[in-house]
Parts: sequence; structure tokens; C-alpha cells
Amino acid sequence: MFTGIITDIGTVSAVETRGDTRFRIRTSFDTASIAIGASIACSGVCLTVVQKGDDWFAVDVSAETMSRTVLGSWREGSRVNLERSLKIGDELGGHIVSGHVDGIAVVEKVEPEGDSLRVDFRVPEALAAYIAEKGSITIDGASLTVNAVEHDRFGVNLIPHTRQVTTLGDLKPGAKVNVEIDVLARYVARLQHWGKGK
Repeated sequence: MFTGIITDIGTVSAVETRGDTRFRIRTSFDTASIAIGASIACSGVCLTVVQKGDDWFAVDVSAETMSRTVLGSWREGSRVNLERSLKIGDELGGHIVSGHVDGIAVVEKVEPEGDSLRVDFRVPEALAAYIAEKGSITIDGASLTVNAVEHDRFGVNLIPHTRQVTTLGDLKPGAKVNVEIDVLARYVARLQHWGKGK
């Protein structure tokens, strides 16, 4: 489990394609404290560390994950939001994030709004019902508050700090991002579905 609070921006330093795709990611994390088999959220996708060095770790990504996330567009030099898994006793600063991406959103508009940057996204119809104004959503691994919703579109505001410590400040119209809906929204929708006798 994760919180959606990004603690490092990594950089893809190597891509190797075999049965799966192996990404090597350079990081400022203390890799001596990362166990082989540990989970790290990489732009919102929970991945398993399979190899590591002094300032990098490697993860293997299946074709299924590549097809359902933006990881298929990663190349050498791609910047990646990183978060290590939650430990018991850690502060839950964002919201509960599983690292299981629900879909891909497309950036519709980016414009300044005060000191913040307003970013509007379009999501697949199947996810739209799970997104609520003032609810939580995870974009490329970062926990954000939804400020507006209209049909299959929603908007968030990125404060200067968020733009500085994540890759979200680089977003431009047309960019694609990983989206994970709030786990509470998922279960409320499921209960409503069963409550209607379906």
C-alpha cells in the first residue's frame, strides 16, 4: 500500500525487452535499505524490485501492465514519480493508494490559476462515475484532490510544491497519465450496485 505522497523523482536509465520489459531506474533513495522483492510505486504502478545498485533499482513489467498504463511510453531519460511502500506507523499524508492503475487519462487543458496550475483531464467513461468533486484521485502516483467534475472530465489544481516534487508540473495538453480511483469510491459504487439487486 502507498499514500500518494511522492518522495523522489527517478529517471529511466535503461530499458531491456525480453519476455517482459525490464526498466532500470536511477533514484536518490538509499538503495541499501531496499530489499529485493520490495514494492515501489513507479508513476502509480506497484512494481517489484528485482535488482539494484548503488543509485538504481530495476523492475520487470509484464505486457499486460505495459498495455494498461503509460509505462509503454517510457524511454531512457523518462522521469518517474517514486514512492516506497507504506510501513506501519508511517504518516498517511495523502490517501490509501494500492498501486493498481485503473486506466489512462488524457490532459485536456493546462492553465495558470493564481499560484497554482489548473489541469483538466478526460477519463474513460467506465471510470467517470467513480470520480467526485473534492474526492481523492491518484495521477501518476500522486494523491490529488478533485476540484471539479463534468461527465468524463475532471480538474485538479497543482500547487507550486506539487509541481516541484513530482513530474506533474511537466504536463501538457495531450499527455497521458496513469489514474487510480479512490478505493472508497470503488466500494461505495459496488455496494450501490448490489443494493439495486444486480
